[in-house]
Amino acid sequence: MVTTDFTITVIGAGVVGLACAEVLSAQYSGVLVLEKNPSFGQETSSRHSGVIHAGIYYPTGLLKAESCRDGNRRLYEVCGERDIPHERIGKLIVAVTDDEEEDLFTLKDRAERNGVNDLALLSERQVRSLEPYVSARAGLFSPSTGIIDAHSLMRSFYITAVSNDTLIVFNSAVTDIHYDGHAYDVEINGGDYRFRTAILINSAGLHADGIAALAGIDVEKEGYRLKYCKGNYFYASPAPPLKHLVYPVPQLRNEGLGIHATLDLGGRVKFGPDTEYIDDLDYRVNEKRKESFFRSIVTYLPSVTIDSLHADTCGIRPKLQGPGDPYRDFVIKEERDGGFPGLINLIGIESPGLTSCISIAHRVASLVERCREGG
Repeated sequence: MVTTDFTITVIGAGVVGLACAEVLSAQYSGVLVLEKNPSFGQETSSRHSGVIHAGIYYPTGLLKAESCRDGNRRLYEVCGERDIPHERIGKLIVAVTDDEEEDLFTLKDRAERNGVNDLALLSERQVRSLEPYVSARAGLFSPSTGIIDAHSLMRSFYITAVSNDTLIVFNSAVTDIHYDGHAYDVEINGGDYRFRTAILINSAGLHADGIAALAGIDVEKEGYRLKYCKGNYFYASPAPPLKHLVYPVPQLRNEGLGIHATLDLGGRVKFGPDTEYIDDLDYRVNEKRKESFFRSIVTYLPSVTIDSLHADTCGIRPKLQGPGDPYRDFVIKEERDGGFPGLINLIGIESPGLTSCISIAHRVASLVERCREGG
């Protein structure tokens, strides 16, 4: 019997890593979470639209579609049980051209094949009735789309995991990983600390490809190399008095969902994100994008003026697909076949990662159970 310091180690304390910690710590002792930042959820998990997605956009059969649909249900249940601030506000996808109107039928058909059966096609008059300031030829309404306080959700996962005796350690960057045939030897902060773990879960978000490489995975060969896709946000002041989220028809290959109007739980309207592939992590809003934001927004919200738009924040997506590349799914994989049993990689966990977090955690738990059983 090989002795290890920890049964399970999760690298990354974003919303997915914390969800994994909560689910796994209810089943196993000796769970550790490592986070290189001073607190949880400091990167992708706190820089997004805060939307609970329904599962409309994703090609049928992908993990993104399955985990989003399942995650939507699980997330609303958890929010209700724990009083996590959220609102099932609904989303309106709007068509402003004849071609986009046809796209709404395609979206509805795809969503229904993904098990999303509550969508309604709306006429121009019905759209205007729902949102008087929106200009559109037609719309597709999703009543199960909502918004959530992601920090409160992560805090809930954190508290539950810690109450289950999970050790969560901040300011701890993983700098080396070695598999000795029995367990993973993990180095922290260049040698400040080392430990061994039987199972290693890579939930490092923007850095997941680097963690996989440290463990010995050929990330180029496996197609795990991440591309950074920045999304800028602008807020409107004054803003149109919207009651629902308003989205344009999504972009080709779903590189993004278009510059949409998002409400937060305080009723504040912001627009974004756009898609801007970058080489380095840079969280400054690119104010040069303001003109392109305005041109996109006024197609469906003509009352918005360019002078009312102000730089807000930005996030960076950990994408597996580059500009113009074919659509890529989440990678949720135990790497036994590559010679790394007990290493579970979560790579390319972008949108709908927030919605899918609990579903992903249960999928990871199933992989861990198989590892523990030796199969």
